[in-house]
Amino acid sequence: MSATIQPMLVTPDVVRLQSFYAQLLGAEQTTRVPDEGPVFFVALRVGDSELGLVADEKAPLDTPQRSLLSVLVPDVDALLGHVEGLGGTVLGPPNDMPWGQRVAHVKDPDGNKVNLVQPI
Repeated sequence: MSATIQPMLVTPDVVRLQSFYAQLLGAEQTTRVPDEGPVFFVALRVGDSELGLVADEKAPLDTPQRSLLSVLVPDVDALLGHVEGLGGTVLGPPNDMPWGQRVAHVKDPDGNKVNLVQPI
């Protein structure tokens, strides 16, 4: 049996997060529920992966996070300059790791931790 895992982010502002991931990573909407009116769910295609955004206006943004999105990108350094202008936060400079990746730690506008990862 094969399985597919789709990470989901619960957010009080789907439109804001969708815009952040679209502008930073080129995410494209593949599904919207419902088709019209206030959105409950959006699926975004990011490369060959899918990220779900679920609307919950009461979702707390100040609770501890126990997940991390790690996104393989072609150029970490080029993307870092866009994070803050899109409402995110850069947590520090990129680092070259001994296992052969350049990694930068950021947060999206909701405070979800995201690793931008580039092979070196």
